[in-house]
Amino acid sequence: MLAAMEDLLDSWPGTLIVVSHDRYLLERVTDQQYAILDHRLRHVPGGVDEYLRLRAAGAGTGGSAGGPAGGTGEAGAASAGGSDSTAPTLSGAERRAATKEVSAIERKMEKLSTRVDALHAEMAAHDQSDFEGLASLTAQVRELEDETAALEERWLEMTEALEA
Repeated sequence: MLAAMEDLLDSWPGTLIVVSHDRYLLERVTDQQYAILDHRLRHVPGGVDEYLRLRAAGAGTGGSAGGPAGGTGEAGAASAGGSDSTAPTLSGAERRAATKEVSAIERKMEKLSTRVDALHAEMAAHDQSDFEGLASLTAQVRELEDETAALEERWLEMTEALEA
């Protein structure tokens, strides 16, 4: 159930506000993270790691960096299209966005592979004398394979950027 919710939030086209103590969920489904620090809402582009560092720095100086309402929240679109994969080294926010995009691509490729397998099974069960029906199924398979190839290319770009 959690994976289904994460997939839905990750692919949501609009703006969401997510409040959670689940670090993995926040890092997977958000592009921008905000935290309440010193009783103010503050953007933390470094995500949960930056929040924890700022909170520890505030506690070390005697200030109230988080308090009981110090949870992280999020406001932003769920697409990771803003990451710059051509940069030699990625910042923390860019790295999270790239990791999120790689995960989304992997899920899409799995779904496409399942759909291609289903079409192959449908083709095998289809009337072999119905050339038009088989041609239609073949065209669908080619479309899915082209989409898979494009996703694989993007996946390679993103994983190379993450390794740099």
